[in-house]
Amino acid sequence: MIAARKIHAALDSAVATGTLAVAAAQAAEGVTVTGLDADASILVRARGKAARAGLEIRFDQGMSTELPYADASFDVVVSTLFFHHLPDPAKRETAAELVRVIRPGGRLVVGDLGRPQDPLMRAAVRGTVQLLDGVATTALNVRGGLPEVLTGAGLGAVTVRDRVRTPTGTYEIMTATR
Repeated sequence: MIAARKIHAALDSAVATGTLAVAAAQAAEGVTVTGLDADASILVRARGKAARAGLEIRFDQGMSTELPYADASFDVVVSTLFFHHLPDPAKRETAAELVRVIRPGGRLVVGDLGRPQDPLMRAAVRGTVQLLDGVATTALNVRGGLPEVLTGAGLGAVTVRDRVRTPTGTYEIMTATR
């Protein structure tokens, strides 16, 4: 049996209001949780949410394409509902930056827009996410190409773990290792 790897440091990239970072900090005693977002005003909300929960979470302002962290800083990085907002070159740059800050043997978990499971999910994504974020920006995700972006950035064992039907389309949960 292989022993589970101890997690010391986790990053929530594109943390938004901090909901996932707060949940992670509550669930993972002894893990240092950091949240990153480009939007200063949303980070104020995230800091308030963490303070109300009595948690010490570091929230930094920065861009996903230029992470303000040293190489190999985190055991786990999570990214939820973010990649589909980025143009394709920024998707690749972000994936490369995430790989850079993950420690060897560390993991990436991504939850994001994926390939529609059927015509109903195709219509849902077309009438919601693609209408708001643009067809060009979301096309790679809708083609199911995000796992290839992660592999191309140097991640291994990229796996779509689950596909979830939502009112705005199909979302995929992916894992990968460095």
